[in-house]
Amino acid sequence: MDLLQKIENKEAVIGVVGLGYVGLPLLMEFVDQGFKTIGFDIDPQKVEKLNAGKSYIKHIDEARVKKVRDSNLFEATTDFSRIKEVDAILICVPTPLTKHREPDLSYITGTGETLAQHIRAGQLIVLESSTFPGTTEEVLKPLLEKSGLKGDRDFWVAFSPEREDPANPKFNTRTIPKVVGANNEYARKLVSTLYDQVIVKTVPVSSTQAAEATKLLENIFRSVNIALVNEMKMILDRMGIDVWEVIEAASTKPFGFMPFYPGPGLGGHCIPIDPFYLTWKAREYEMNTRFIELAGEVNTFMPYYVVNRVTEALNDRAKSVKGSKILILGAAYKKDVDDPRESPTFKLIEILEAKGAIVDYNDPLIPVLPKMRMYHVDHKESVDLTPENLKKYDLVLISTDHSTYDWDFIVENAQLVVDTRNATKNVLEHRDKIVKA
Repeated sequence: MDLLQKIENKEAVIGVVGLGYVGLPLLMEFVDQGFKTIGFDIDPQKVEKLNAGKSYIKHIDEARVKKVRDSNLFEATTDFSRIKEVDAILICVPTPLTKHREPDLSYITGTGETLAQHIRAGQLIVLESSTFPGTTEEVLKPLLEKSGLKGDRDFWVAFSPEREDPANPKFNTRTIPKVVGANNEYARKLVSTLYDQVIVKTVPVSSTQAAEATKLLENIFRSVNIALVNEMKMILDRMGIDVWEVIEAASTKPFGFMPFYPGPGLGGHCIPIDPFYLTWKAREYEMNTRFIELAGEVNTFMPYYVVNRVTEALNDRAKSVKGSKILILGAAYKKDVDDPRESPTFKLIEILEAKGAIVDYNDPLIPVLPKMRMYHVDHKESVDLTPENLKKYDLVLISTDHSTYDWDFIVENAQLVVDTRNATKNVLEHRDKIVKA
């Protein structure tokens, strides 16, 4: 039986490499549709928890993980020699930036080199990690061919960008349309058929490069528009105009406008990173991505703008940043998730501590700050939000507006609040304590 028929009959075994915020929910969708799956990860703690039916991601319900595990259609492993047991391999590994804001493909290349030791003829390998156009064909495929097998003959490659939006109540992995691309007609048929089994709609494109570029465009679109409202926020603040009121009013236009909202900086695994992947690749073609780079400059500056507002707020109360005790609310990159990747909170802590502030944080979803590649602020523990604790800080800085926060309680007990998210918009009392940033 050929691979296409095995996929159509749901007899194909699906392997997912990287059991994080993208890989784990995708794997569970295949289990829900009756596919046997194997999850691969280099972290033995994740593997142990999954095999025990436990979740380590807040928005993935533990009961669902247990159900998937009890189905006998899923197991997790750190043993990559078992790659030969699967028919389709979905690669969901990180693609961060180096300290010079250039693509770091080490996770992709490391995975490719490992797979090359274990793949067999007849497999489909799909890259899901956000990256620049050409990565699948020019980087991953040659690595896989070190196995002695030939791409488009012995195995097939494709690209299908992840579109996860954690904690979004309207969409999940299954209900978000999936772009799929391959440079070989049979590979394109394989990848389309594969995701047709689990996703509400697949959107085939002509090549892996087109699919890779699609993901970048989606996130560059958001990055540029967020930069626009961030710049508007700084300009309107100087004019004494509330940007949040302006956005709300503009949103009443039923055509030609889409609301984006300012914040303390960009966060998450895509928007702060993806634009720089295209910027880097464009240099190969002697092109300058001035528009994209300008947006990046604006968004990268936002934590510094927020710290300037903190400095002004303290100065107005005859205090300096140096020696002040500051509590930052929220370490996650967006509200109601336990994902701290690229969160602007880390940059805010770094800048404030460099200026001599004593900085603590609270996040009900992140009890301890994890070790981050680019920041040295790990091992801090979340401070309890008691009236006594809030009162002892010179300033409370709102970085992430989790729904569980009681803003009236926070403003009542804090000495001073700097709000980067318009979280306190409905607080009626003690508004003299609130400074927007």
